[in-house]
This record gives sequence, structure tokens and C-alpha cells, in this order.
Amino acid sequence: MRWYGIDDLSHKDTEKIAATLKEMGLESSLNGLYWLPVPAHMLSCVQTEHKETCGPHVMGLELEDSWLRLELLVRARSRLRCECVQYASHELRDHMIDWLENFLQELHIHPA
Repeated sequence: MRWYGIDDLSHKDTEKIAATLKEMGLESSLNGLYWLPVPAHMLSCVQTEHKETCGPHVMGLELEDSWLRLELLVRARSRLRCECVQYASHELRDHMIDWLENFLQELHIHPA
């Protein structure tokens, strides 16, 4: 699995991140896993074609006691296996990493 990770987070930081993601309605049914929606204009052609049958398309964000990890795989929430489940394009990857970095900055979280 390809992912972008940030470690050396304090327990206070991870609690703040978890609370904010929950407030945003991004929490999954698994503890510590959040679903970040992929912007519609950044879906691949096949993901756009499968939007109604497989969507919404999301990227997973795992949060543990001292780290977080953004999966770079675009998942289909309505299906586990489909050709629309694929790694993020370079443009989408960069967009989501920037989003995550800005999100942490807005929360005043600056990992070492």
C-alpha cells in the first residue's frame, strides 16, 4: 500500500485531529479510520463513470496514538473490488497531501 505518513504526534494532537474529523462527519465504522471524500473534478474517467454504482470515492486516513497515515488509494465506498479502485493520480495525491498539511496547520499542529 502506498501512503503518506506523519509521525511524532502528541496524544493531545491526535485527540484534536480525531475530534475535528468526527465533527466533519468523516468517521468510519472502524475506530481510527476516516474517509476523506475525493473532489468530483479529480476523479479518474472510470471513477466518474462508476460514481453512481460504486461511489462515493474516498481516501482513507488512519489515525493512531502518535501518527497518521493517508492512503493514496482511491476506494469505492459501495464496492470493495472494481476497476475504479485505483491509486490516486499525481494531481490528486498532491491535492490531498496539501489538504492534510493545511488541515494540521489550521489545528495548530506542527509535528517534529
